[in-house]
Amino acid sequence: MNANTKELILAAARRTAQARGYGGLNFRDLAADVGIKAASIHYYFPSKADLGAAVARRYREDSETALEALSVEMHDPVASLRLYPDMFRQALENENRMCLVGFMSAEYDALPDAVKKEVQAFTDVNVAWIGRQLSAASLATAEESVARARAIFSAIAGAQLMARSRSDIAFYDGVIDSYRKSGLLPSKSAAAPS
Repeated sequence: MNANTKELILAAARRTAQARGYGGLNFRDLAADVGIKAASIHYYFPSKADLGAAVARRYREDSETALEALSVEMHDPVASLRLYPDMFRQALENENRMCLVGFMSAEYDALPDAVKKEVQAFTDVNVAWIGRQLSAASLATAEESVARARAIFSAIAGAQLMARSRSDIAFYDGVIDSYRKSGLLPSKSAAAPS
């Protein structure tokens, strides 16, 4: 067994969970997707709960990295906030998948505790990042930034869910535009990164 196999399993599990949620994860299908025996998955992930927590943790870590890269690349918190919905749009572009955590949140009562912890951590990371951007752009006071960040995160996740139910990315784009027009998301243009 090698680290590459573990990465292949995590990638396959992520694709599955973004399409079918935690409930859709099963070792036999993942093994077929990766081209290994189901027992080999148990070598890396003794239980479905271990696999689910590892996938959600990796998804959170990848999201944290992407958010920080967006902040660094844009140098402008307003520009970062304008591009933030694109992260959710990318999942829809990938065979009408959803944010992994959005899907798992809908299954929350059936999730093992370790997976629940990662689902909550993903939301906390996103809300904290949005809040920092709002404060840095002087779009909200420190006290207001958390509440507004929660509203933004919830609204974007909801737009993704609605667009997925229609298999219509243009629907998502229209809803995001309405958030900009209403003032939930910043609408002013920002300079391109230098």
